[in-house]
Amino acid sequence: MAWLLLVVASTFEVVMALGLKWSEGFTRLGGSLLAIVGGVFSLALLAQALRSLPVGTGYAVWTGLGAVFTALVGMLALGESRDVLRLAGIAAVVVGVVMLQLSEH
Repeated sequence: MAWLLLVVASTFEVVMALGLKWSEGFTRLGGSLLAIVGGVFSLALLAQALRSLPVGTGYAVWTGLGAVFTALVGMLALGESRDVLRLAGIAAVVVGVVMLQLSEH
């Protein structure tokens, strides 16, 4: 259950990141509210997951998946670069997350 919470928390991290982008430095209300709500939900779910996972593992997976999901949304929905080096970096993060998850068993 903790791992599922981390995945969902990471998706809210994407919501937070998009809100930050759209807030234009917290000068636009809609984006600012989206960033705050996404951040609160993300942190709340992370806190629940950390009740049963080591903090180092949980935090690393949370930030890693959040970064991967945000990068993918950027590429697919916002037209950001899809160059090979960037994709290799995303793959490296995914491999690291899988290794951390496997180390918990």
